Amino acid sequence: MGDDLDRLERLSTDELRERAFALAKHRWDVQFFWRLLRSIPAAEAAAGHLEASEAGIATASARVSEALSAEGDPEVQEALRPLYIAYLSEHGDG
Repeated sequence: MGDDLDRLERLSTDELRERAFALAKHRWDVQFFWRLLRSIPAAEAAAGHLEASEAGIATASARVSEALSAEGDPEVQEALRPLYIAYLSEHGDG
């Protein structure tokens, strides 16, 4: 397990996101995407986008919209990196 985690840690954030998304889509894992949506406001705050994080907490539709726009923000993606690693590690895609 440690070797798999080390291998995942060496991947770029873009590669981690792509792998996590592909695995979740393959598994029809809606729960992963819901966890991701719930994590975006905290990731926005960690990336220094405090106004965006507050808006994300306001409504579920804002979260979906943020999720789509957050994909292009490297700072937000970097803040979501641990979620991608945990998901890939948990489901054996190391």
